[in-house]
Amino acid sequence: MAARDDSQDLATFGYRQELNRTLGSFSSFATGFSYISILTGLFQTFALGFGAGHEAFIWSWPMVVIGQFLVALGFAELAAHYPLSGGAYQWSKMVGSPFLGWIVGWTYIACLIVTLAAVALALQSILPQISAHFQFAGPSAVNAVLLGCGLLLVTTLLNSAGVGLLTRVNNLGVFTELIGVLILIAALCVRAVRPVDQVLFPPAVAGRSFLAPLLVSAAMTASYVLYGFDTAGSLAEETKNPRRNAPRGILRALAAASGLGMLVLLFALMAAGNLRAAELSRADGGLAWLVKSVLGERFGTILLCDVVFAIMVCALAVHAGAVRLIFAMARDGKLPFSGALARVSPETKTPVVPAIVTGGLAILILAVNVNLPRLIELVTMVAVLWANLAYLFVTVALFRRRIAGWPASEPRRPGSSFSLGRWGIPVNLAAAAWSAFMVLNVGWPRAEIYGSEWSSRLAPLLLTGILLTAGISSYFFMQRQLKLAASKE
Repeated sequence: MAARDDSQDLATFGYRQELNRTLGSFSSFATGFSYISILTGLFQTFALGFGAGHEAFIWSWPMVVIGQFLVALGFAELAAHYPLSGGAYQWSKMVGSPFLGWIVGWTYIACLIVTLAAVALALQSILPQISAHFQFAGPSAVNAVLLGCGLLLVTTLLNSAGVGLLTRVNNLGVFTELIGVLILIAALCVRAVRPVDQVLFPPAVAGRSFLAPLLVSAAMTASYVLYGFDTAGSLAEETKNPRRNAPRGILRALAAASGLGMLVLLFALMAAGNLRAAELSRADGGLAWLVKSVLGERFGTILLCDVVFAIMVCALAVHAGAVRLIFAMARDGKLPFSGALARVSPETKTPVVPAIVTGGLAILILAVNVNLPRLIELVTMVAVLWANLAYLFVTVALFRRRIAGWPASEPRRPGSSFSLGRWGIPVNLAAAAWSAFMVLNVGWPRAEIYGSEWSSRLAPLLLTGILLTAGISSYFFMQRQLKLAASKE
């Protein structure tokens, strides 16, 4: 009965139920949590963030958590009102315009594909530290690409096999990640060698500012980890009672990842033998090296194996989000070859072509940049920049609608269980300001992030300009083609 009600609710938006509606409350939470995947993000970017921030590093985490929660609150309310596949694309279309929906969808598809490539690169920071046999291709950048391409082939196959298998693997991965994180926190806590106040309030370092390292480390670690919580909304058409479960999934995923991530960072720094050790800031060291040095070779290696599983599940979730976004836009006829991209396999009840296209494009990104020295830094920062740009577009559009009376101007639908009420406007305004700050902070051409060469430092901004120009041009070209086709009929 509930499934039929969900399908009838979907029909009010002009869509028919084609995807399997199998995700419950935990599975909805798990999709968002596995995308954030603190084990993936922290182990991949700890060295970058700590190397840039040192004393300020720990404070970058709560700063980003607060800002992203402001965004997540608005997204939770949107998910309650518009429980549709594609998440941010549908939300921006509903509260903004078809043009804004296209731009957000275009930007977020690019973000998800780049993020998928970035997550695949995370294997390089873990597998060679489990065994030297995983470093089989010479330079780290080349080896990272080979490992990443292998992972992307696996995620493509699993995403093509249907949401049932995907959900079981994802739920298992989230469960093991949660257990692994709790064990890691406990083990680091037991081996702490300095009190918490020395980590949170370290002695002042002469001649060293606090603000600049804080902003750089925030861009390189916390900003990369703490996005993608909206994935629970992107899979709304495969979620039971999505108006209730999707908003809760968004907020619970971010809350769990934020709290556990803060504890991992805090106890890791409390347990580190020497906070000035060069290995903490090296790509082949970082948090993986810290864990093995503190917990011992055998115990540390076991925990790193759990991190590898978390990376795989994170890649699965990112891949799944991209598939649903492509499917949603193609179903609306907004992409080239929309017929093929919107086709749902009658056997697996999942869009197979988008899964293959997403995996292929992510592999192409890695292959084209195989010899780029700062490949990991560039790919991760571009992903963060484009994600927060999409978030900015959505939050600004939502704020404009709130000023015009949303959501009171729309009929309240049964099951919409989340509302900001009178806090909607101030929270939304703060979220828009935060997203604008994130775009500026990540896109700023700093040598600490992108290297000394101006070609590398300007690459994210140039790529963003190209992305938006191509998106706008494509939109108007497609509109013109539709008008021409209509005039001939």
